[in-house]
Amino acid sequence: MKQPSFYIPHGGGPCFFNDPVNPDRPSCDPMWQPMQDYLAQLIESLPERPRAMLIVSAHWEEALFTVHSGDRPALLFDYYNFPPHTYALRWDAPGAPAVAARATDLLRQGGFAVAEESERGWDHGIFIPMKVARPQADIPVVQLSLRTDLDPAAHIAAGRALAPLRDEGVVIIGSGMSFHNMRVRDSEARTSSIMWDEALTDAVTDGDVERRADRIAAWESLPEARFAHPREEHLLPLMVALGAGGDDAGRIDHHSAVRGWPISAYRFG
Repeated sequence: MKQPSFYIPHGGGPCFFNDPVNPDRPSCDPMWQPMQDYLAQLIESLPERPRAMLIVSAHWEEALFTVHSGDRPALLFDYYNFPPHTYALRWDAPGAPAVAARATDLLRQGGFAVAEESERGWDHGIFIPMKVARPQADIPVVQLSLRTDLDPAAHIAAGRALAPLRDEGVVIIGSGMSFHNMRVRDSEARTSSIMWDEALTDAVTDGDVERRADRIAAWESLPEARFAHPREEHLLPLMVALGAGGDDAGRIDHHSAVRGWPISAYRFG
């Protein structure tokens, strides 16, 4: 069955795994609980168990779109100043070299220069949300990098090139945060972050597919865009998910508030 594509929030650092006594069991600050609950049902919301997951994380950038083709990646603990137990977490999902090769071919057919690598571990934009979503770690993963130019139209086009994977049992997931200005919170963030979230959701859910893509590619013109994303790496995974969504309607799949910021997830298909 055709799988959907998603743009999901991955939280802050290892935020869902706060309990040093039971580090492998999600246990988080109450403000993260709605997001954790959303992630916990993500796989069950799919039409069937996926063959693999292709995930684009905000935490990997390369000069070219780069596909991870390894078969047994380790974890990359790319967060800092968290409790010691969070650097001993396990999530042993296998890679999917055959799906990685297919993704590489599709991107090349779409006109992109593509690199491959096999040594990098799953960064926390992968293993933290997926450890909540699929603690069994039994669904193979392919990771795709962002491109360092952060060109929104290119990332949308890359998603479009990858869209056939959805018909081949692969769910496509962009992992980021719809609001990512870590320097503001509560009252100083609330009004502007709400304006941004409403504008972003209106663009993502636009019923005209081409206009939707144009509006998201021009995200900097949305209200409070640079307040929400001083740097856009946490928004770019949305571009890939939206491109992979094709003609499927975009809809809001989750909404919660963290430190005064509204955080949204979106689903296509």
